Amino acid sequence: MPIERKLFVLYRISCFVVAFALFASVSPCQQAAVIDPTQPAVPQPSEYNDQPRESKRILGIIPNYRTSPSLQNYEPLTTGEKFKLASEDAFDRGTVGLAALFGGQGQLTNANRSFGQGAAGFGRYFGASYGDFVIGDYMTEAVFPTLLHQDPRYFRRGTGSGWSRFGYAMGQIFWTHRDSGGMQFNYSEVIGNSTAVAISNAYYADNRTASDATSRLGMQLGVDMAANVLKEFWPDLERKFRRKHTRDAAADKTK
Repeated sequence: MPIERKLFVLYRISCFVVAFALFASVSPCQQAAVIDPTQPAVPQPSEYNDQPRESKRILGIIPNYRTSPSLQNYEPLTTGEKFKLASEDAFDRGTVGLAALFGGQGQLTNANRSFGQGAAGFGRYFGASYGDFVIGDYMTEAVFPTLLHQDPRYFRRGTGSGWSRFGYAMGQIFWTHRDSGGMQFNYSEVIGNSTAVAISNAYYADNRTASDATSRLGMQLGVDMAANVLKEFWPDLERKFRRKHTRDAAADKTK
């Protein structure tokens, strides 16, 4: 596996570790003001358009467009909405910034010798990194969810103990919602990422073995799982940061 990809994995796993450490400090019995997603859904106007949106980015850089606060008033996405969601993730400035960062790291470590060095080499590294993001987003959030009639969104649970929410977030990698209602194995995530890995073989000339492909797929599923944990607990972390900022500001005024 290219060093560039390992750095990407390490970055996202580090985000996971931060989230886990912080959410562990939340009382296990704390309840958030959202509806438990296990309750029956009542059809209402499209949640994607009408529900309050989550923060657009986690930690200021990781795109967070496909997170929904809950399954309350669930309505499936149209094909156009699925492609819009994938486009928001793929073309977000945070995605471009991450691609530039890991492209630069890949060049510094000479992860793919065929890419070369200099400005032209950086362009190839950046293009490959950004291609990974874009292809992965469209495969898992638009193309396969449309073909398989699955919902690409992550629905926050928001209630229960920290551990139950942690398990729920991890499980959403393999278990997702069908457009028609009910749950189903998350073929869009697994097949979509498998397709993205297969396509990436076209431009990663130095890493085309079956072992490399299997490793990339396993790592991608793992980091997507970590991202789900971040999405589940990010509103809680934001509230903590906001309260701390308010207290600090009040303390400054009293000085």
